[in-house]
Amino acid sequence: MNKGGILVVEDESKIAAIVKAYLEKEGFRVTVANTGQKAISALKDGFDLIILDLMLPDMDGEDICRTIRADSDVPIIMLTAKVEEEERIKGLGIGADDYVVKPFSPRELVARVNALLRRSKGTKGSISFNKGDLVIDSSRFEITKNNVPLVLTPTEFKLLQCLAERPGQIFSRLQLVNVILGYDFEGYDRTIDAHIKNIRHKIEEDPRNPSYIKTVYGVGYRFIGQPDED
Repeated sequence: MNKGGILVVEDESKIAAIVKAYLEKEGFRVTVANTGQKAISALKDGFDLIILDLMLPDMDGEDICRTIRADSDVPIIMLTAKVEEEERIKGLGIGADDYVVKPFSPRELVARVNALLRRSKGTKGSISFNKGDLVIDSSRFEITKNNVPLVLTPTEFKLLQCLAERPGQIFSRLQLVNVILGYDFEGYDRTIDAHIKNIRHKIEEDPRNPSYIKTVYGVGYRFIGQPDED
């Protein structure tokens, strides 16, 4: 099964080997470049997604991202050791679609790859989790739980969609407010918590022991449902 080609731009050989092994096990064709120049040369081969380390020996990963974005909309996931929020926002601002902070779980990275490819293809209107238990159909604005349609408000739908499209990624309450409303406002903590509580009552078997939306205490929330294979 060949799910597409991925270029991994990473100079740390151990990390590159682990990422390559996990992606190939998932069915992807993987090419590794350990320098920026090799990455740029490899672009002519065409890839479905690029995993790009920001710290390379010969070039800044951000410069490579800008070079790619000059003539391509291929999905890009940045790997970064920079934990400051401003650095991550900068990466997204120059064209990255997602970022993963080192050290990271290879399984989480694979989940991010699959989710990003689903979003970028745009041909599949729905994504499902936990062996079809939860299905989110963005094109129809519908959600089903165990084949039973659920009724969510537009805000609840957008919030759940945001979390589900990026499995494993932790979102602060402020980030979620910006996603669903587009701006910050006073009292966002209570507002997001209320929405999450409502969503959990609709999609969880046991809201106190969630299978989909987990609270990361002191930080925010993340989606922990297992994406189904395409």
